[in-house]
Amino acid sequence: MSDPSTAEDHGFKPPSSIDELLDSDLDGLLDAPDMPQKITAADRLERAFLEIVEFRRTHGRIPSSTTRDIAERKLGARLDGILANDEKIAALKPLDEFGLLETPEAPASIDELLGDDEFDLLGDDTGLLDVSDLPVRRQVHDSESAARREKAEDFEQFEPLFKQKHDELRSGASRLLPYPGMSHIVAGAFFVLNGVMLFVAEVGETEYKQTTVRENKRERLRVVFENGTESSMYRQSLAIRLSDEDGNVVARTELPEILGEDEVSGYIYVLRSRSEDPLIADIDHLYKIGFTRGAVEDRIKNAEKSPTYLMAPVDIVASYRTYNLKASALENLLHRVFAAARLHLTQADHKGRAYDPSEWFIVPLGVIDQAIELIISGGIVDYIYDAKAQKLVGHRDD
Repeated sequence: MSDPSTAEDHGFKPPSSIDELLDSDLDGLLDAPDMPQKITAADRLERAFLEIVEFRRTHGRIPSSTTRDIAERKLGARLDGILANDEKIAALKPLDEFGLLETPEAPASIDELLGDDEFDLLGDDTGLLDVSDLPVRRQVHDSESAARREKAEDFEQFEPLFKQKHDELRSGASRLLPYPGMSHIVAGAFFVLNGVMLFVAEVGETEYKQTTVRENKRERLRVVFENGTESSMYRQSLAIRLSDEDGNVVARTELPEILGEDEVSGYIYVLRSRSEDPLIADIDHLYKIGFTRGAVEDRIKNAEKSPTYLMAPVDIVASYRTYNLKASALENLLHRVFAAARLHLTQADHKGRAYDPSEWFIVPLGVIDQAIELIISGGIVDYIYDAKAQKLVGHRDD
């Protein structure tokens, strides 16, 4: 038979409340297990870094990301990733007891690098690290549209100009000055870039390139170098190179005002006709030499309607900015120098009236440039133009 007695008959009294029940649980049978705390990204980052710290404490060095040991390589790559992230470095700074997150400053020179070589790992008794005799490596500028140098086919027209400039530099008539800015890159200007003299022979028509921000304008140049090559680089490209590579401008010693903020008195320009008339189109080295106080582009508007421009559109092949001097007198002197090469042609205007253009000459462009330089220097009095040979030849009156 079953025992009809109750728990109370055996001296056991059931708890009367939940608190009494919990207090009677001496073996912790009613204890709820602790819920695991959620691990955050910051926690994971700290744990990952502390593994690196422990490696440094154990081995006395930082882990390498290039070793064959997989575990060490993993820690090294992890450290590289942390060092590449400024936010992670800032968050882990309090845990960095060995200065693992400190970025050393790059040495300012090879001497400083060797001076910090505590263990003489870079010791050099052979002189292999001595670079004092090597030439300075210039910055290389390149782009998709970079103009390449090629042989200048008509270099014989420009070679006398370079010889003259070198003579002027030796005599003190000209001097080298620091590159003054892009506004001075005009036709007829001489510069020195990396020890090589160059001549801006032509400035092309303005090109317009639309970007998402604004419309940019640029001009192709014909740049002739004294080594017999030429380039069709953009004006902006030459400006950047002259600026970045400490270029110089060749300036007349007695005309320093050309590099100042002086008044522009006008422009001497050289034009090429686009006439399709065989009597004009078949003439080589046919140029108009003129003067204007305003923009050359404004002067030649509607050229096809004027007999002055041979009743045809024209191209600007050279423009010489003049400062503080009477440019019209310079123009007249050029006309006298090249009088023997003047074009003799009668044109009819739109009303049928006959017109003899007086400013067109059959002269190579390089010779025109040379004549302008000689006029500015005063040396033109020693030269005359030989129309048959198409060059300036020296002469002196006995």
